[in-house]
Amino acid sequence: MIVIKFGGHAMRDENGSFSAAIKSVRETGEKVIVVHGGGPQIDTALHEAGIVSEFVGGFRVTTPQILAVVESVLCDDVGPAVAQQLKTSGVSAISISGRSFPTLISIRKQVLVDGSIADLGLVGDVVHVQTQDIERILDQNAVPVISPLSADRDSDSGLNVNADLAAAAIAGALDASVLIIMTDVPGIYRNWPDKDSLIESISSKELDAMKSTFVGGMAPKVQAVLEAIASGAKAVRIIDGTDAASFQNALAGHGGTLVSA
Repeated sequence: MIVIKFGGHAMRDENGSFSAAIKSVRETGEKVIVVHGGGPQIDTALHEAGIVSEFVGGFRVTTPQILAVVESVLCDDVGPAVAQQLKTSGVSAISISGRSFPTLISIRKQVLVDGSIADLGLVGDVVHVQTQDIERILDQNAVPVISPLSADRDSDSGLNVNADLAAAAIAGALDASVLIIMTDVPGIYRNWPDKDSLIESISSKELDAMKSTFVGGMAPKVQAVLEAIASGAKAVRIIDGTDAASFQNALAGHGGTLVSA
């Protein structure tokens, strides 16, 4: 089973190359789960609504007003659009929200990747994945397309979960053979932005020892990698999600940064 955190150019997939690659790997008998982000779409919707948001430690501080926009964008627009892209390429796909069933159950996030404390509002840390609905969709020979919203374990509120971390939790809960995380760089760098410092392969232990050195959006990705492996995923590969060839290589087991247990 492969879990894919969909992002970057693949969110648009104008020529269908990403969907076609997923179709090809499924034809080998591999099960595929897609967890999608939607940061640019959320930014646009918030701007149009005149709502200012900020990021702390790579996470979007989420007020109730922002959560409503995030949920609308991800669950009503982005998820169904990704599912439709797959259907157009001949892949059966069903879009679901991690909050609705619920599939993802979280508590409010209070600790950043570097260990510091922050008030992020309605941002969640996944503590449990109820896999029944994911498995039901897989049993229908379809691809689950999952929006990273979650139920709050301690209240009736929803929580905004970083898509990389949601994908990590799902990959761990289902013992995925690999989690592929799409980002906008070719992988993990020891010394960003030095392109010569790209890490091709690293153990989760070694990555954990250097996790506090990562900043911005890469910090949650590194945390996602570590959480996925700690919870059961066999490996995680971080790739350039703007490049269709990079995605095809990742499905074949090559490229980017491979993090193993």
